[in-house]
Amino acid sequence: MNVDALDAKIVRFFTDTPRGSVLEASRVLGVARATVQSRLDRMTEAGVISSWVPRPDPAKFGFPVVAFCSLTINQDLGHDAVAEALAAIPELIEVHTVSGSSDLMARIAARSNPDLQRVLDAMIATRTVLRASSVIVLNTHFQGRTLNLLEAAAARQPE
Repeated sequence: MNVDALDAKIVRFFTDTPRGSVLEASRVLGVARATVQSRLDRMTEAGVISSWVPRPDPAKFGFPVVAFCSLTINQDLGHDAVAEALAAIPELIEVHTVSGSSDLMARIAARSNPDLQRVLDAMIATRTVLRASSVIVLNTHFQGRTLNLLEAAAARQPE
């Protein structure tokens, strides 16, 4: 789906003001309430806007350690079975099938470095993961940065 400058402004408004109303957005952006609502509906139906739910920050509720982990899996089981087994481990925030020397890439949240070891051991204990190699995040400069990409895509569209 192509997005334009108004779409980007609407998404920016709700990103900056997540509890704002459609009426408030229409006033701030200088467009009709129905225009804002129809644009939101269109972007939601197309999957451009994938969620309206809060994003809890694991560090703020006791999980300050973040690690990325490359996983080599038991190929006989298949990726879906492995992902299903790993889904039972709540500290696994993301799991992606990737190209390259590993099979999966996971993002993990843990309470401490020893807790990270417990999570790694839990992944191996599923018997779906053969090997895990992890790197610990020392500092996060930015993440989940899709709004800038949406705005850049909108800027490339004729108005």
